[in-house]
Amino acid sequence: MSYRGQERDEESGGEEEEEVPQVVADLAQASVPTQLKGIRCCKRCGILKTIEQFINEGCENCPFLDMVDNQDQCNSCTTAFFEGQVAIMDPRESWAAKWIRVDNYLPGVYAISVIGNFDKDIEDDLESRGIRWRCRPPA
Repeated sequence: MSYRGQERDEESGGEEEEEVPQVVADLAQASVPTQLKGIRCCKRCGILKTIEQFINEGCENCPFLDMVDNQDQCNSCTTAFFEGQVAIMDPRESWAAKWIRVDNYLPGVYAISVIGNFDKDIEDDLESRGIRWRCRPPA
């Protein structure tokens, strides 16, 4: 069986299309840090990536934060201060994803706890949209 879109039919010698399961399609879109040094965390959803990945790709869970090609926004919306990390492959079925409240997000590597504050203007914008975030102020 192949999920690349085609399966060989031995009897007819032809090829038939096979639909890719949604879980596999989601996993193909998962973003993981490309290196261990310099990992940052999205203050809203907690996904972990390098600063370069945030600048190049933004945050796939939080596109409204407009981090693509905007280093100042990336610095405002991400933090290097987080505790622990967990790789989530199937957020809808994972107890760990439910525990850290990322079960509605895409597969990826997430911080267990996010430390930091949004700038006041970003926080006000998120509040006006009714959007919650995961970061908590430093102790």
